[in-house]
Amino acid sequence: MRSIHSLFSVAFILCTALVLNSSLSAQNKLSRISKVDRSDGKGVVIRYHFEQAIDSFEVIQPAPDLIQMVLYDNDIDTSGIVFPSEGEKVKQVFLYELDYGFGVDIYLSDNAAYIAKAYPDQDKKHLLVGLTRTTPEKINEYSQQFIARTWYDHVDFDADFDQAITIVNPAEVTDSYDPVRNKLKFDKIVIDAGHGGHDPGNLGYKRRAKEKDVVLAIAKKLGAYIEKGLPGVEVIYTRNSDTFVELEERGRIANRAEADLFVSIHADAFKSSRVRGASVFFLGLNRSDKSLEVMKEENQVYGTHGVLENLTEEDLIVYELAHSGNIAISERIAYMIEDQLKNRAKRKSRGVRQMGLVVLYQSTMPAILVETGFLTNPAEMRYLTSDRGQSYIASAIYRAIKQYKQEHDAGLSLNTSSAND
Repeated sequence: MRSIHSLFSVAFILCTALVLNSSLSAQNKLSRISKVDRSDGKGVVIRYHFEQAIDSFEVIQPAPDLIQMVLYDNDIDTSGIVFPSEGEKVKQVFLYELDYGFGVDIYLSDNAAYIAKAYPDQDKKHLLVGLTRTTPEKINEYSQQFIARTWYDHVDFDADFDQAITIVNPAEVTDSYDPVRNKLKFDKIVIDAGHGGHDPGNLGYKRRAKEKDVVLAIAKKLGAYIEKGLPGVEVIYTRNSDTFVELEERGRIANRAEADLFVSIHADAFKSSRVRGASVFFLGLNRSDKSLEVMKEENQVYGTHGVLENLTEEDLIVYELAHSGNIAISERIAYMIEDQLKNRAKRKSRGVRQMGLVVLYQSTMPAILVETGFLTNPAEMRYLTSDRGQSYIASAIYRAIKQYKQEHDAGLSLNTSSAND
């Protein structure tokens, strides 16, 4: 039988002889530890998925390739936990049960040069560890201020050390992974038709079309394609009639539904009637060091009521860390949609762009916004107001979603098979 390292590329070590089982009545479950590359390209985000906030936490970095944490909470249930796979940057994660919570060792690659800081997220239920790239000189200097913690003081050495290591049965891991895998399924999409009610949106060439009507028709066609072609996926509309929904509420609808994707559909306008083409936006941050200034200048970061907040540099870092996984997925789907609009619907592409839009900012899942074309262009207005044109646009977006879902589902199957190896 393969070792626990080869089974999961991680280690799950309990430094007591106590074996956690389903009979434990723990109050706070740690179901998963995940990791994702930061969308700004500056490092990695490690996320602890708790069901509720822990009492407190501590993070130190006593060596360039070792991050140590203490999760202070007397009642953490780690039974059935799912670990991240081994990667280039983060090699292994070890958990040690303590009298007052858990100790954590996170081992990085030998040539790592990342500084670690931790932040609460998701109403403090989740814990984020942000690894930010730095220079070898700076991380060596930074790590010298810490003294490594020794978790082994809590091991009963009257017994052989190997006996203090709980080896997880592969079958049990597969069973325990099922509930997590079910939560990770791509099975709920929120479709948002822009504007509505007293807000007509763009009025088109010579005011002959209303954006609110065009995008609602496309949204309904997209929903119908998904319901027919992806029968396991639930479709939720922010509006399915000529009603007005506040921008902030559209994202909240998706959050309450715990959706896996938020798609907002719009139609563009410009002072020149010759401008044409479709654009796809995803929520993201600029990758330059001046991203905070750019975000503020372009009015791209919004608070609860759609008003630009006075964000500190740390606020922006936390925002980046919290949304890195969603931003990466959003970018992937955005490029898929752009490809389908260009090749399936034969639309001129104006590209894929990162932008902080309030309708996307409120959502806590991957989110994209599609500008289907310019109603101020006579030819595009005719296309976008026709049943044929609306069907092609909706079909292109559907095909991209279907393609991404196939990739996503294949990834879940791979995780399951690796647990069985």
